[in-house]
Amino acid sequence: MIPNDSLSVAQDCAQTVIEDRPDKPEEACGVFGIYAPTENVAKLTYFGLYALQHRGQESAGIATFDGDRVHVHKDMGLVSQVFNENILNTLPGAIAVGHTRYSTTGSSRKVNAQPAIVETRLGTLALAHNGNLVNTAQLREELVQQRCNLVTTTDSEAIAICMGKAVDDGLDWLEAAKTAFRQSEGAFSLAIATPVGLIGARDPVGIRPLVIGTLETTDDTQPIRYVLASETCGLDIIGADYLRDVEPGEVVFITESGLISERWSDYSQRKLCIFEMIYFARPDSVMHDESLYTYRMRLGHQLAKEEKGVEADIVFGVPDSGIPAAIGYSQASGVTYAEGLIKNRYVGRTFIQPTQHMRESGIKMKLNPLKDVLAGKKIIIVDDSIVRGTTSRKLVKALRDAGATEVHMRVSSPPVTHPCFYGIDTDSQDQLIAATKSVAEICEIIGVDSLAYLSWEGMLKSTGQDPKSFCSACFTGDYPIGVPDDVKRSKLMLEKVGAM
Repeated sequence: MIPNDSLSVAQDCAQTVIEDRPDKPEEACGVFGIYAPTENVAKLTYFGLYALQHRGQESAGIATFDGDRVHVHKDMGLVSQVFNENILNTLPGAIAVGHTRYSTTGSSRKVNAQPAIVETRLGTLALAHNGNLVNTAQLREELVQQRCNLVTTTDSEAIAICMGKAVDDGLDWLEAAKTAFRQSEGAFSLAIATPVGLIGARDPVGIRPLVIGTLETTDDTQPIRYVLASETCGLDIIGADYLRDVEPGEVVFITESGLISERWSDYSQRKLCIFEMIYFARPDSVMHDESLYTYRMRLGHQLAKEEKGVEADIVFGVPDSGIPAAIGYSQASGVTYAEGLIKNRYVGRTFIQPTQHMRESGIKMKLNPLKDVLAGKKIIIVDDSIVRGTTSRKLVKALRDAGATEVHMRVSSPPVTHPCFYGIDTDSQDQLIAATKSVAEICEIIGVDSLAYLSWEGMLKSTGQDPKSFCSACFTGDYPIGVPDDVKRSKLMLEKVGAM
């Protein structure tokens, strides 16, 4: 039974984030799913979402299945704000899916919080989605014409309704899921709970990650317990072992009989978002058999090798994502590594408007320079990316105010020149500073003494993988999944859409 208060669509709990929007690409969300009949799946899902909190901070939700009974709780806010011990105790069951959200398609409102819930002839399904469809408008229009009941403005609900409709048309859970996936164009990694099992799937090119883990059983009579998560850090926190990735174009169905795998798409090609490796995923998450911390250090090595070098006293990274690259840069260049900025890791998102004086002080609410470390020093600061340049400009000013005599910025990725349509919330193209300004112009705008980016070739070379197995459209404009012209026009302000 679904609690009325958890699924109310009448109450709009939208809250405006008053703080300045971060000058970074924003991730879509994190998904988690678990099939573990003898475990407290709600609590395990809570901790899984807690580990994936960096992927979305607007809302959180968990749905559990106790036979045919469904229990759902979701709301605006961080995982630790949405759930407590008492709430988790109201979510019994053997199967669960959970979600942390950053909105891309669909506004930031409680009604759009996930998992998306749909009733069918076989029972309820609960769907958690990471990614973004490019045919949302068309899909929703078709569903409206078929008199389907749409209660949110998300593409995720459209996938869930397509699956529910296929079930009501006579298909079983697995075939209905594959039918829905074939109607969905774009990026999606999914965890879907049903009364009989847990489904995981990725789009045909695997833009967004999804991994499978297992929990050890103490009793040989117990079935293997499986976990789905956006990243391996979501497995580590609950003691699950990484098994493998869900492959692009693959669907897995986990029931009391075990795990079965099928291809739902005849076409599949690896195109993992390279920004997952550069910035989004946690540094302790594992991709391609190594931690992303190691990869990001190699980016720093490569960055130091590519540039002519600059005389400096210290090098440090913008916490936290720039630190591994800064360490790699230090190792390759010989420039001493130090900490020049301290991050308040307890800030999170604030819904309280700062005073005018605080606004004028720039970014000190989150990052505070170490004046005695910086005073009189020539410094190199390493960041993972520059999107609009607004935060970089404030940061450079703060470093100079703290006494740095020279500020040189190094970026461990190429210039971001194109928006993303696959689940990253980037600005329209005319708002991306590198789309309209040269490196020399950006250098002057943000106020640094020198600026250098990592090359596109160096970024891909550092992965140690086939360069063709990544989506790097935000740097090149080469989109691996076709984007409708009307969707392109919404962001590609500087392109002739028909010519792309």
